[in-house]
Amino acid sequence: MTVHFIGAGPGAADLLTVRAVRMLGGADVCVYAGTYVTADVLANCRDDAQLIDTQHLNLDEITAHLVAAHMRGADVVRLCSGDPSIYSALAEQTRRLDMAGVPWDVTPGVPAYAAAAAVLGRELTAPELSQTVILTRAQARSTAMPATEALPLLARSRATIVLHLAITRIRQVVSDLLGEYGPEAAVAVVANASAHNEVVLRGTLADIADQVEAAGMRQAAVIIVGNTLGHSAFADSHLYATRDRRR
Repeated sequence: MTVHFIGAGPGAADLLTVRAVRMLGGADVCVYAGTYVTADVLANCRDDAQLIDTQHLNLDEITAHLVAAHMRGADVVRLCSGDPSIYSALAEQTRRLDMAGVPWDVTPGVPAYAAAAAVLGRELTAPELSQTVILTRAQARSTAMPATEALPLLARSRATIVLHLAITRIRQVVSDLLGEYGPEAAVAVVANASAHNEVVLRGTLADIADQVEAAGMRQAAVIIVGNTLGHSAFADSHLYATRDRRR
């Protein structure tokens, strides 16, 4: 049988894709990240499906469950928070499945940064303000960042920056960005976007760390920094300009 990696989205069950709901309803086994995947999402599983929470398992233990399910002829879903293309350990897990000869496929989900932008009601790109979005994270007790992707280096672009897995390093993030963006740069922090416990903070690099610490945020949050959050005076896109402006 096949291991189906599915993006569980940012939290709200009705942000699952139609394909994801269909696969969840047909799976014999659902392996999910209990720290992030909500009960409403899991409600799409069959009543008799085996549910396996991975929050206390390492990659080899997770893979063992996937391989075992395949070997006994079970259809298994591996639920990833957000979208599998970003910080989901998809590459590490599929590498192990390839070595074990287990087939797999991927169904995308709504990524956390997109859900956060929707909550804010903001486009992350805007004409002549920012046409680039950088998705990155902060260095803590995790896999080392490549030297060429150090946050102060990325900040030189002054693009819209979205940081995942960085909320506990908020003061270091601020320090790394201040030199290029300045203390008045607009910042938004969205935790659990779309879920019932959603939290939204808006501020600047000068005050956002205090807000985050006062709110006690520790996980499931994205930090967005950039001009598109704080300005409404930008040009219309050339693509949708009047005919006279296109000449």
